[in-house]
Amino acid sequence: MSRYRGPRFKKIRRLGSLPGLTNKKPRAGNDLRNQSRSGKKSQYRIRLEEKQKLRFHYGLTERQLLKYVRIAGKAKGSTGQVLLQLLEMRLDNILFRLGMASTIPGARQLVNHRHILVNGRIVDIPSYRCKPRDIITTRDEQKSRALIQNSLDSSPHEELPKHLTLYPFQYKGLVNQIIDSKWVGLKINELLVVEYYSRQT
Repeated sequence: MSRYRGPRFKKIRRLGSLPGLTNKKPRAGNDLRNQSRSGKKSQYRIRLEEKQKLRFHYGLTERQLLKYVRIAGKAKGSTGQVLLQLLEMRLDNILFRLGMASTIPGARQLVNHRHILVNGRIVDIPSYRCKPRDIITTRDEQKSRALIQNSLDSSPHEELPKHLTLYPFQYKGLVNQIIDSKWVGLKINELLVVEYYSRQT
């Protein structure tokens, strides 16, 4: 299944706020209307919707998300928490959380177009897994810096998660540590996602 490129507002009406996909928010009362139309949700649908939230927020294909679930399942610790850490440490998500891109698709475009450097080297792979002490900067070109500045100016200036530091005047971000689960940028029950995939195999 390919990456979703359809109407974004349609997805947040169904699944709720997905800040990585779009900075628009569903209207108040949408959740209640959707629930009243559909009646009581089955356990399968609840797990499916949590999985879809994760997929659309981080902008993943079904195959990519399944790959991350399998990697998390082989790692030490809670599979759900490791899964969230893997997704949060992707370069496109780090740029989004720093405010250097307004959405994760926007961050992916910056990376694909070679505007972003990690530790002084151009990285054009959005799924690049960032590590503690990685330094993320933009190319020293007017176009690259203008794109980042536009995002910084329009970002909601929310408190940065503790694992990141932003130096806006230098167009630079620093990864301090692996993210703690309480700083994940999406309200999600990751255990339901793990359960969804465990029942598919």
